[in-house]
Amino acid sequence: MAGSAALAALIANAALAQSSTQPTPTQPEMLPRSEQQGGPQPAQLPTPRDAFEQAFPQAAKPAPLVQTWTVGQAARLVAVIEGIGAEGLDPKDYDLQPLKVALAAGPSDELNQLASQSFVWLVEDLRDGRTPMDAREQWFVVDPDRDAFRTGDILTEALASGDIAGTLAKLAPTHPDYARLRDELAKTPEASTTKRKLIRANMDRWRWLARDLGSQYLITNVPEFQLRLTVKNRIISTYRTVVGKPGRTATPQLAEMVEGVVFNPTWTVPQSIVKGEGLGAKVLANPAWGRRNGYVATRGANGYISVVQQPGPGNSLGMMKLEMPNAHAIFFHDTPSRHLFANDSRALSHGCIRTERALELAMTMAILGKGASKEEAVEISKSGKYTKVMLEKQWPAYITYFTMASDINGEMATFNDIYGRDTKVLASLDKPRVRERSILPTDEVIVIEDDLQDS
Repeated sequence: MAGSAALAALIANAALAQSSTQPTPTQPEMLPRSEQQGGPQPAQLPTPRDAFEQAFPQAAKPAPLVQTWTVGQAARLVAVIEGIGAEGLDPKDYDLQPLKVALAAGPSDELNQLASQSFVWLVEDLRDGRTPMDAREQWFVVDPDRDAFRTGDILTEALASGDIAGTLAKLAPTHPDYARLRDELAKTPEASTTKRKLIRANMDRWRWLARDLGSQYLITNVPEFQLRLTVKNRIISTYRTVVGKPGRTATPQLAEMVEGVVFNPTWTVPQSIVKGEGLGAKVLANPAWGRRNGYVATRGANGYISVVQQPGPGNSLGMMKLEMPNAHAIFFHDTPSRHLFANDSRALSHGCIRTERALELAMTMAILGKGASKEEAVEISKSGKYTKVMLEKQWPAYITYFTMASDINGEMATFNDIYGRDTKVLASLDKPRVRERSILPTDEVIVIEDDLQDS
């Protein structure tokens, strides 16, 4: 466990970052963690959509995707398209030449159609990303931006203000790394085609996520083997990680909510080990061996054997896990095999993310999430008893995959493409823009059985 002074400093830094632009909310009365019923719901914050409806109350229904353009507005759109390479996109994708021909002919239905169409395509790519779903391997993030920034409404706003470029610029991801990649692209020579494509691919990956990740969140870049605890885009603390091995146990890309922290977790052993490796029969035949290793086996009336490893220093989940419900059974947790964090390459797990200094992370999350006081968190962690602390203030957690990004020292770096996920993204940049695109993931959901056994 982290020293009390180090933990206090970490929490103080996070609290300072939280309060830098807003007052600290009043601390509510605590309930015992074991008695909380399902945990509170995350706060409903105003969305960009709410702000837009206040400004344009007539826009309760989606605005049309074809609207009337003046010659001046269309000329400004042409200028945006001609400079769209700065955002890692290609002017050829937006029917630039037909639009210029229509513009030269003056106001017309054709100009309205072509200008609206090009603008809509720009919105889609800047808001959602240009990469089609079938090129996003094991990507399962639900991006809220399509609903928050409806295409027709953005078109209405642009034409009402006349600021075509400014309206589109509002769609850019707010995370500082997007701007850093854009700057990197600007200073990379056109002749450096391989590097430029890699920059463009990773700029697009930011667009796959929500434009604004929130005021506080966890974010892990799988190929970097690092987790960041972040408040207002300021890194409060970083943790080395162990991630999934390549293949079916590769860690998917997710955006989920951390609802609670489990201290001293139990581990329900997968049937691939209980039955496939004979662990269930072994524990039943030798209960003393099972107790020494923390295993309790139960045989049902139908002969089904279940094995649960009890809390303790040898538990395969270590001293904590973060409660983060999702269809893939992926979560962050501790490990008794802490020597693995010394490896340079750490794609070693069966999909879940093992986290360095996990107890420090768990206590910080419990305290900042207003599930426990510092004293309560310390007491719970030392109790040796399974305890689930539900968070009043839930934390988004983003599991991402960037092969070019700022590292934990703030330097632009490239990372090994450990799962080969760059291949399809880079190839999509050489193909014409896909105009009719699904917004649903196309990959199989692989439910992880993280057996946690090290090779």
